[in-house]
Parts: sequence; structure tokens; C-alpha cells
Amino acid sequence: MKVAVFSAKPYDKEFLLKENNIENNIQFSFFEPHLSGDSIKLAEGHEGICVFVNDDLNRQIVEQLSSIGIKIIALRCAGFNNVDIKACNEHGIVVVRVPSYSPNAVAEHTVGLILTLNRKIHRAYNRVKENNFALDGLMGFDIYQKTIGIIGIGKIGKITAKILLGFGAKILYYDLHQDSECDSLGMRYSSLEEIYVQSNIISLHCPLTPSTKHIINEQAIDSMKQGVMLVNTSRGALIDTKAVIKGLKSLKIGYLALDVYEEEADLFFEDLSAKMINDEVFLRLLTFPNVLVTGHQAFFTQEALSQIAKTTIKNLSDFQSNKVLENKV
Repeated sequence: MKVAVFSAKPYDKEFLLKENNIENNIQFSFFEPHLSGDSIKLAEGHEGICVFVNDDLNRQIVEQLSSIGIKIIALRCAGFNNVDIKACNEHGIVVVRVPSYSPNAVAEHTVGLILTLNRKIHRAYNRVKENNFALDGLMGFDIYQKTIGIIGIGKIGKITAKILLGFGAKILYYDLHQDSECDSLGMRYSSLEEIYVQSNIISLHCPLTPSTKHIINEQAIDSMKQGVMLVNTSRGALIDTKAVIKGLKSLKIGYLALDVYEEEADLFFEDLSAKMINDEVFLRLLTFPNVLVTGHQAFFTQEALSQIAKTTIKNLSDFQSNKVLENKV
């Protein structure tokens, strides 16, 4: 089976080829561009495509994929908010994903962002390089006994919460369903409203759905503690960025850490150091000294990339062998 890999970086090629055995009978073609109306012609002559978080699979794209004979869409990620699933079903295109690759990677990055932003480690690093050892402006706070709200207690959210329990933090969590393991560890199931009002730190770990889009909005921010820390390593559109900027300006939000951004498709995973960025909202974010942004790298560990490749190849292999697809969306 021939599979066109979009948004392919050198590390994608390395891990997919490393995990692909001859007996799988999968032939990969690697293309750096995102999947879009302009690049869809690259998928011609393939039975399947392999895509990532910022590839666009709206209804029009899905219809074009169907017209050129694409039978399967293999996502190299867990989320599928960028795919029109209804259109895929209508056109008989199977969608598979990688539901779990390395939740530890994202959870550990989340805690790293919290520590870095709180203790201004990034600012201290730059100061010391300039022989500036003054401590002014670098004061942080103890995480011990602080209240941390976890929104979304799936695998990543639960691991994040467990790590933060090790700091002696008090954990409130919100999800559609209460979790007995979390309760047994001393976490408390709470409403979103209680998390907004009580938390010193709020970390987002829920999927992007119509009901969670802009779950952090102006109303939610208004109810939060003064100086709250907000962390998002899940999906960019969980946050209304303009509302967050307003919260930063009013000092309601004292710290903001982002590994995702709702308009990241034309920014992240690319080297734009020699180009002008035209996204004024994103540029405004970067002007705040209490904002820390990483470019969707929370997942980026050797273990995660290996697992993504293994699961993706298994999904494709099972499809062509007419086996039950464990990871079908």
C-alpha cells in the first residue's frame, strides 16, 4: 500500500522508516507541506495518507481525497478535531489515530512549563549569560500547598496531577466523569466554576470539541483568582486568545504558558526566524514578560515518536489486512 505522509519532518521520516518492516508492504512517500487544497495533488497515486495536527481535512478536502482514491487517513496524533469525520464516513474513508503515545511526555513538559514560568528560569538563564546575577524580578512561589485545577483527567491530565501531588499541591479536577483513582489519591472532583475560583494554577488537558472550544473565555477569566497561572498543552482553541490577552493586561492572569495556539497552523513546526510573522495576536502575546510559549513540543520525545510510528504502521497494516481496527475514530 502506498501512503503519502504530509507535514513530514526529518524525524517523522526517520521513525516511520525505522519501524516499517518489509512484510508490512507499506510504501511511504514523504511530503513537507501541510495537506491543503494546494498540496492535495501530492496524494494522487496513493491509497492512504498520513497526517498530523495542523493538516486540514475539511469536507472539501475529504471529497477531493475520495475522488482520487484515498481509502484511509492515518493520524499521527490522538486528536481529530481537524478532520470532518462525518464527511469521511459518507465517502467511505476510514480514519485511524494514535490514541496514546507518551502521555508522560506531555505531562512532564506541562510541569516543566509551570516550574520555568514560576521561577523565571528562562529569564535567569539569559541574565547569567550576560553576567547579570541580580535576583530582582525573579521571585517565584512555592507550589507546595497551592491549589491546582486540572481540566480533563484523561491519561495526560492524570499523570500531570500525580506529578504535582508530589510537590504537595492540592489538586482539583474536572472531567465529564468522576475518577475513583484520583479520588483515592486525595484529588477532589470539582466543577469548572470551583476550579476557576479556587485555583492558583489551571492546566488544560481536555480534547477540543464544540463544547470545549474557548472553555477559557472572558467570563471564565473574570472568575479566576488574581494572578492565576494558566497552562495549555492540549489544543490551542481551548483558549480565547484575545480574552487571555485582556486578562494579562488587567493582571488577572499573572502567568501564561502555552505549547499550543489556536492559529498555530502557519507558525509551529517551521523555522520562521528569517521571515515576518503577520499574526498580530500571537506577536502581542510574545510582548508580555510573564508569557512562555513553546512550539507544540510537549509530545516531542524519542519514546513518543517511536510509539507514534509503531501505532501508525500497525493501523495501516491492519487496514490492508482487513483486521479489526482498534484505533478507528
